[in-house]
Amino acid sequence: MSNTTPSVPAVSSARDQLSAVVFDWAGTILDFGSCAPMGAFVRLFEQFGITLSIAQARGPMGMAKWDHIQALGRLPEVAAQWQAKYGRPLTDADVDQLYEVFTPLNAAVVPDFCDFIPGALDAIAAVRARGLKVGSTTGYNRPIMEVVSAIAAQGGYVPDNLVCAGDQATGRPTPLMMWQCFADLGICWPATVVKVDDTEVGVQEGLAAGTWAVGLAVSGNAMGLPLAEWQALGPAEQAVRRAAAEARLRAAGAHYVIDSVADLPPVLDAIAVRLARGEQPGGVSAAPGLRSA
Repeated sequence: MSNTTPSVPAVSSARDQLSAVVFDWAGTILDFGSCAPMGAFVRLFEQFGITLSIAQARGPMGMAKWDHIQALGRLPEVAAQWQAKYGRPLTDADVDQLYEVFTPLNAAVVPDFCDFIPGALDAIAAVRARGLKVGSTTGYNRPIMEVVSAIAAQGGYVPDNLVCAGDQATGRPTPLMMWQCFADLGICWPATVVKVDDTEVGVQEGLAAGTWAVGLAVSGNAMGLPLAEWQALGPAEQAVRRAAAEARLRAAGAHYVIDSVADLPPVLDAIAVRLARGEQPGGVSAAPGLRSA
């Protein structure tokens, strides 16, 4: 019998100090615009004789990919096409089949969409410099994340944990993946954690777990544009689109909304002040002085 014991994470027990930041991946740390899954979803449904637009494919982003496919199949336009082609509604067994085809499709394209979002590595370094733990959750399953995380590690990003879609009984917007982060990171108090995400369900995941939630309006799915296309827009068009994306994330319950993770450090300062004076994430209103608050 081995005398070795598994390592146990240091437990963060202070209630009035930040302990960790949990980041999403695509659209948050890498893949500006969260573009990798979109073409894969469109091609997936094409293989089954169903026409799907990029805008439709984006709708459920942030959910586990099985749930995402099911949600797409329930869109009235998609459901009608499926009924016409196969003579019956889309079933869970059909979703299983679609999912099996989707995973290798997405894994094949995802290496082309693993560039870091500008400022992401500096933001992670700033989080580390505060002595905070770095957690991560994702709507990707583990086979896809084996590809993504290896590329990210080569670029210098290795979070303290990784919880993938499929690791828990349910994914976003439920809190189960966040709870797994708490266990992995030794976190006792959800209010000392900040969740950073570019999707509504990712924001809601943090809220459901009792954490602060920061939405990203420009770098991810809420905007849905590759970096070059975003930069090509004029200031007026950027402002209009930013406002629309921010409104979506605020409607989901985000305490703060910023353009990208590069803008996170001042938000952490603001949250730390509020936490120190006894404020909690549940039911708090936005602080003045930050567009993102």
